[in-house]
Amino acid sequence: MVLSKVWVYAEADESAPTSATLELLSKAREIGDTVEAVYAGAGAGVDDIAATLGEYGATTVYAVSPGESLSGVIGGEALAGLVGEHQPDLILFAQTYDGRDALGRLSARLDRPVITNGAAVTLEGDAVRIGCAIFGGNTLVDTEFKGEKPFLSAIRPKSFPAEPGGGGAASVVRVDDVDAGRAAEAKVLEHHVEEQEGPNLEDATVVVSGGRGLGGAEHYEPLVDELAKLLGGASGASRAIVDAGWVPYAKQVGQTGKTVKPKVYVALGISGATQHLVGMKGSDNIIAINKDGEAPIFGVADLGVVGDVHKVVPKLIEALKAKS
Repeated sequence: MVLSKVWVYAEADESAPTSATLELLSKAREIGDTVEAVYAGAGAGVDDIAATLGEYGATTVYAVSPGESLSGVIGGEALAGLVGEHQPDLILFAQTYDGRDALGRLSARLDRPVITNGAAVTLEGDAVRIGCAIFGGNTLVDTEFKGEKPFLSAIRPKSFPAEPGGGGAASVVRVDDVDAGRAAEAKVLEHHVEEQEGPNLEDATVVVSGGRGLGGAEHYEPLVDELAKLLGGASGASRAIVDAGWVPYAKQVGQTGKTVKPKVYVALGISGATQHLVGMKGSDNIIAINKDGEAPIFGVADLGVVGDVHKVVPKLIEALKAKS
């Protein structure tokens, strides 16, 4: 059984769709006869974005410009107006700030329940089920939708592989005159693009993350950043050192941060709290360095080094530089 129509709420990072959007479209192709996208972003790059969305399965992109308003505000309102006309069976959102914003507003407008923090979508007969991690990721449960369609769900990034389907550019239908009322009074005053070197954390094939075992913020750059740079990867962090103000939230890996699935994940001085493991335990190869031999991180590590990061990592950096 497949659904008649599946929608994906599409997001873009500057001029290209986010990897989470492409992952959702790839899954939507598996479960839906017709796949369409709704995109609330600046109008200048819509045609280019539609070309990529089409490659991953979308046949139509309903595009609305948020102007100076928050994209989730306008996106949620646009969705509410489009749903009645086009009758999708299921709408998938990425579990991101903008995705959750649009999803929450749409849920209120349609008076529909939502299932969030999803990691799987399955069909069985007429039933649509979302697999969710509970108890900090220790247990997976399937939750089945009941009631009227469309069903609404937010899915964690990296839950599905992003696989192009070879389709042509999606047709663009521009949606005008979206009135979000007083909610649209909140304006975006400035837009800043974060400066970075190397790959994005979510898309990197190698991720090196640091935790409280580093001992202080001054040790992050010479240990974590330096090792990540030598390995051609991205640097991440545990929630503990983000909360302590050592590094910005953009680097946080975990249940309330980013989900990563690199080829190699290196954990430096990270104990391995459940909150952190949820965001990285799907990595192909996990290497942990921690002086506590009983740390939970060793329970998921493919290679564990019991030792002081201040002694082990400098030697590793030295060896890598000698080979470069």
